[in-house]
Formats: sequence, structure tokens, C-alpha cells
Amino acid sequence: QVQLVESGGGLVQAGDSLRLSCAASGRTFSTYGMGWFRQAPGKEREFVATITRSGMIRAYADSVKGRFTISRDNAKNTVYLQMNSLKPEDTAVYYCATTRVVGGTAEGLYDDWGQGTQVTVSS
Repeated sequence: QVQLVESGGGLVQAGDSLRLSCAASGRTFSTYGMGWFRQAPGKEREFVATITRSGMIRAYADSVKGRFTISRDNAKNTVYLQMNSLKPEDTAVYYCATTRVVGGTAEGLYDDWGQGTQVTVSS
């Protein structure tokens, strides 16, 4: 099992940037892919981005493509989500999760989850 701790959330204005971090422990970090999901109030959790073990393949939801970038540092056991040009509709709790599937976007393909970090974007 992998323990995940997200950080970096906060309250920002539309157009601002934030970088979320997710620190992992428990299993060798480079042996699994990682993903970011988010859940807005009253909505189901949705896929945001995913990255493979090596970082060579990345995939994004259409709603964040061109604005968000997922990356990882296997030496630091950390995955990041750089969020630029934030919009009020990006307001949500953001979760990181582990996966053994390449490019998977379905929540059921992810195994271990963090507790989430709140991102609030004001207009």
C-alpha cells in the first residue's frame, strides 16, 4: 500500500497559478503511475491528469488541457500538478492516486488515494 499526502492548495483569484504536490511513501515510487482527480461540491470526482511511471506519457482531461501540467520527480517520491490560468470552475478538492494502468482515466483504475487538498478560485 502507498501513503499519499497532497499539499499546495489554497484560495486564489481567476487567472492565478498554483502548484499542487503529492508526496508518496510505502512502495517504490517509480513502480507505479500517478494521477490527479478533483471533486467539486455536489459533483462526482473527475479525472484531471495522469502520468506514467517514467513520466514519458501524460494525459489530461479536455477541461484542463493547455493549462495544467502533471510531472513527477522519482528521486523525491513526489508528483506535481502545475495549474495555470485558473478558473472558478476549477474549484474543487484535488486528490492524487496511484495506478498500474497506463493512461487510465477511470477512477476505478486507481488504487491508493490521498486525503485531498482544497483549491478555491474566486472570480
